[in-house]
Amino acid sequence: MLELAEPEHIRLLRDTLRRFVDKEMPREAAARWDREDVFPRDVFDKLAELGVCGLTVPEEYGGAGVDIPACMAVIEELSRRSLAVSVPYIMCTCYAGMNITEVGSEAQKRELLPKIAEGKLIFAYGLTEPDIGSDLGSVKTTAVRDGDELIINGAKRFCSGADEADYIYALVCSDRAGPRYKNLSFVLIPPTAPGVSVTAFECMGVRGIHTTDVNLDNVRLPLANLVGGEAAWNRGWDMLAGPGLDVEKIEVAAIALGIAWAATEDAWNYAQERKQFGKAIGNYQSIRHMLADMQAKLYTARTLVYQVAGKLDGEGRHGVETAIAKLMATEYCTEITLAAQKVMGAYGYASEFPMERYVRDSLALPIFGGSSAIQRNNIVNWMGLPK
Repeated sequence: MLELAEPEHIRLLRDTLRRFVDKEMPREAAARWDREDVFPRDVFDKLAELGVCGLTVPEEYGGAGVDIPACMAVIEELSRRSLAVSVPYIMCTCYAGMNITEVGSEAQKRELLPKIAEGKLIFAYGLTEPDIGSDLGSVKTTAVRDGDELIINGAKRFCSGADEADYIYALVCSDRAGPRYKNLSFVLIPPTAPGVSVTAFECMGVRGIHTTDVNLDNVRLPLANLVGGEAAWNRGWDMLAGPGLDVEKIEVAAIALGIAWAATEDAWNYAQERKQFGKAIGNYQSIRHMLADMQAKLYTARTLVYQVAGKLDGEGRHGVETAIAKLMATEYCTEITLAAQKVMGAYGYASEFPMERYVRDSLALPIFGGSSAIQRNNIVNWMGLPK
């Protein structure tokens, strides 16, 4: 595979992660985690010991300093082997670390960020609902103040990892009569709190961390669980549409890079080993062209994603760039895995080989973190195309 020109610290980080993956995440284990739909917490804990969970946490709070390209490199390397580890890593560093760093109150930063940097806390996103997908401004789950407490009622859907998380980072309607986008807040909901029920259901891919439904029935929480403190009441939309949203798009793109890399590598190797009609199938032009296209798409996507990731360490929003990176990386990932499956023929369809898992996982990525249709809408809208 073609490597990118990267800073020395990221190259060394990749070397460390590849040794970790080879030792702690062998192919047989990754297949078992997918088959049994289990989160290998012991492996995640060993990953945390490498210090990589602090890549979205400032040094003053016990982290390694915010380094978005390095964080994306970790996601990519883990995703090459198993989403059962890379998705929980995102739940720690991005869902928890990035959001609390960006919008948490000072008290929340001092309490939570050191634990996040150590890999001791993971968040599940409680954004979508049974009737609410991309239109997050219409969430129906409510938060009502009662003295120094919040009362939460409603339901969340496709809440990945809620049964493993320490907190659900939930978007709620905090003023039913308020103007749209000015009536939302974020709250931290412990899944073990009275009134919270979590139900897991099976999905075709992205297994190992469960997709869940969450029901919230008169859940009482201290006001301290309001993300950002009292000053953040009804400011949830601004918190959602900040830098954390840009990172959410690019982290899904990094997953796509990892899966696409694994699929391309497996197909490349198979094409040299599989012989038909007296020679390796990699000698046939039709296979060679498929492999060339896979390499070209992978290199293009990786170049784009890391170029955009570098901008996220700076100031300002980069909504258009992250939307483009997320769109292209996830769409290319699906195209690459389907082409790689064709190269491997019947073996690419057999559950004995990881290729069919790459395909299943890749199909979710154009949906996660804002669908491809939403990214296309955002690109033209944010670039000012008249309606």
